[in-house]
Amino acid sequence: MKKILLGMAFVFLTIPTVFSQGNTEYTGGYKINFNEDGSKYLRIIAWGQFWAQYSDDVPDDASNLNLSVRRARVLTFTQLNKKFLILTHFGLNSLNGSNLSPTGKGESSQLFFHDFWGEWTLGKNVSAGAGLHYWNGISRLNNSSTLNFMTLDNNRQSWAALGLSDQFARHLGVYLKGKLGRLQYRVSYNEAITNTLDASNDPTPNGRAVYRGRELLGAGEAGKVVQGYFDYHFLDEESNFLPYKVGSYLGSKRVFNIGAGFLNHRNGVVVMDGTGNMEGEDVNIFAVDAFYDAPLGDDGSAITAYAVYQNNDYGRNFNLGPYGTGNMVYGHVGYLIPGPATKSRVQPYLSYQTRSIDAIDDNATRLGIGANLFMTGHHSKLTLEYANSKVGSADGTGVITLQAHIYL
Repeated sequence: MKKILLGMAFVFLTIPTVFSQGNTEYTGGYKINFNEDGSKYLRIIAWGQFWAQYSDDVPDDASNLNLSVRRARVLTFTQLNKKFLILTHFGLNSLNGSNLSPTGKGESSQLFFHDFWGEWTLGKNVSAGAGLHYWNGISRLNNSSTLNFMTLDNNRQSWAALGLSDQFARHLGVYLKGKLGRLQYRVSYNEAITNTLDASNDPTPNGRAVYRGRELLGAGEAGKVVQGYFDYHFLDEESNFLPYKVGSYLGSKRVFNIGAGFLNHRNGVVVMDGTGNMEGEDVNIFAVDAFYDAPLGDDGSAITAYAVYQNNDYGRNFNLGPYGTGNMVYGHVGYLIPGPATKSRVQPYLSYQTRSIDAIDDNATRLGIGANLFMTGHHSKLTLEYANSKVGSADGTGVITLQAHIYL
């Protein structure tokens, strides 16, 4: 294990001298203009993330090394004028040797809509939209872009309603977003899904809450989700044209934001008393966070730092994979090593998460140590990360992942 890790690190650190290139090749992606000044346009973005992942903790008949397509996505948006916009985002995730199908017709091989919404301008700095959208509440990470993570991937527990009340971190509903001075906001009113990741579990007398409120209690009692996120921009203001929050600006901006957000799903979960009677319990998630990203001088170095506290109330003793009633603290910090922006650059980083799980009266932790090699900024990069995860008193699980990432 140690030899493999050292070998991968050696390959990773020697690549800059071989593949160094400028990042000026990217000039905004593929854009089709419908008029001379470009105010009427169609923008197309495509990206892919490809993983090689090694783990010692696998069954005897399983491979230690696995290859996969982590993400394959296409996003388009268009405006014929400033009064309205339509956005389409489709693709697939986590395609690997276990879920590929012989003719490409299997469930995991199919493209599906991640986002599909329309938006209308209501006034200066305020817009409203409807559809399958990503204008989420809770935290910055629950609104994060998959194009420019600083870490290998998002902190999984930050996508706190994925598959429970939404479809792959997107809700079907209406939203309002805008700015009040330096305060940005996004709020939404959404449909909850009926078929959740908890669908195979039934409520039991005095047992844990089960996330099947809409299915078991009906849409009238448990069909709606309300969420919002508010962040104040002390330094450079970030764009809120699209909902996707940037992971690292690589020193191109000076950003310091403090935010807070929430999600409420009335009667989202169901509990059963000792006599077999069912009743609903509200799901409430709240978070406060801070994000800092800035150059450290004139030598190309930069720092990226993020921290969040999140309170998760999924109902009585709820515990399902990455989700659990309790509290979470997560943070990461990265340092962009000095160098010219036109050359390859390296950004080592550290991430750490700890969360309490009420159902087992214990904690779960995850430590990540990694580095990004930016060959053309976020448009072409490699990421190497070692992560160790532990739940309660169980032994920790270590995983090494090498990712190749590209987007145009």
